[in-house]
This record gives sequence, structure tokens and C-alpha cells, in this order.
Amino acid sequence: MNDFQPYSYTDSVTADRPWLASLVGVQDTNTITLDLTKFSAGTHYVVSANPLLQGRTVMKSGIPLGKVTASGLYAPYAGTTSEVQTVTITGTPTGGTYTLTYSGQTTAGIPYNATAAQVKAALEALSNVDPGDVATGGGAQPGTAVTVTFGGQFSGDNVTQMTATGTNLTGGTTPAVTVTTTTAGGAAAASDGTEVLHGYLVSEISFNPASTKASGALLWRGEVFAGQLPVPLDPANVTAVAPGVSIHYR
Repeated sequence: MNDFQPYSYTDSVTADRPWLASLVGVQDTNTITLDLTKFSAGTHYVVSANPLLQGRTVMKSGIPLGKVTASGLYAPYAGTTSEVQTVTITGTPTGGTYTLTYSGQTTAGIPYNATAAQVKAALEALSNVDPGDVATGGGAQPGTAVTVTFGGQFSGDNVTQMTATGTNLTGGTTPAVTVTTTTAGGAAAASDGTEVLHGYLVSEISFNPASTKASGALLWRGEVFAGQLPVPLDPANVTAVAPGVSIHYR
């Protein structure tokens, strides 16, 4: 069975392009082949609710793309690494709260048994953190640590490590909370060629979930709203682009 799936579908010409600042840019596109094994469900594509697509999945328009040197196929751009910090509670507390401080701003009390969503909400309530700037995973505490991934305005940055105060934790044996940097931000996220930006997927495409490849169109010259791309991208962190690529950001 051929693993290449050329079928594509777009609901309308421009409805899926809120990130595109200049329609002139769509005149300069290249036909490319995507390596579907490099893309992640939820982040890059979703299962279509359109019954006409019969269960096909839909790749989001506007995904930044790099080119895998070994295969010549296109995959998600991975120019810089977003920082990941881990919040760990020790001593098995049974009550109380703790706080996190980021760049001089301190959260309200976070419950000792907080879920990842509660940690995210506490951080996004800070004046220097906007909604979408952090993503959290793991939890619930204290049994399982919570990870904090910095995106949005901090995407690809080597951010200040948070500090934690657990003096209000109660019960257990000498309860405490610590923050460690699991993955430092700012470094190159890949070395397979995708660390070089080649452009953006012009329109959403649908593909058979069993396929490993799909065709698409690459925007390599134009103007985009970086803040409306489907995945976080800080243009200031784009350190390398393919020859001929000319993208302007708003």
C-alpha cells in the first residue's frame, strides 16, 4: 500500500489563515511533501468533525516548517527549545499552600495538592505572564511533580528560573517545594535540518491517518501575524532561515 496521501481539502480560501497578514504572500508558494510522522496530534493537527472527510485528520494552516536534510521532507520547525521547569513537593504534606515567584512577581497561594491546571492558572494570574505563556503537565501534587513549559512571549527563550516558597505547607515530614530547570530554553532544538526555517504551511490539509506523507503548499515569502500562528513562535528567536526565504512579521 502506498504511504503517500495526496488528498487535500480546505473549507474556504482564506478562513483558515488568520495568521496571514498579506494575501500577496500566497502567490509565492512551493509544493512540498510533509513527513506526517514528525507532527503531533492536537498541536499540529486535529481529527476533522466534517463527515464528508470520513475520519480524516486535518493539518492546521500556518505551521512553521523546516526541511529534514536526510529525507528532503518537511517537518515542524524546531529552531529553538522552549524552557521546561519542574515544580516538586517533598515531605508529603497533607495541607497548606505554596507560592511560585517568576521575575519578581509572586503567585497567590497554590494548594499543596494542586493539579497542573491550578498551577497554570496561578502563573497566568501574574502581571508579567499572559494567557498562553505557560503550559503545564503532570500532577496532581504532592505525589507527582508539575512541569511548566514556557511558550507565548517566552517561546524559545532561556527564561529566569522560578523560585518557590513552601513555608505554609503543613503535615508530613519537613515539607518543602523546589523548582528545577528540566530543559533550558534558547538552545537549538534539533540538528536534522528542521532548525532552519523554510516557511509556513499555507492552507490546512486533510490526510488519511494511516499515511506517512502528504502534500502541501509552503509560504516562503510574505507577511504573517506571528501571534496568530497555530503554534508559538517568537520571530526574534529565528536564528537561521533557508536561502531565499523572506518573511516579515507583525
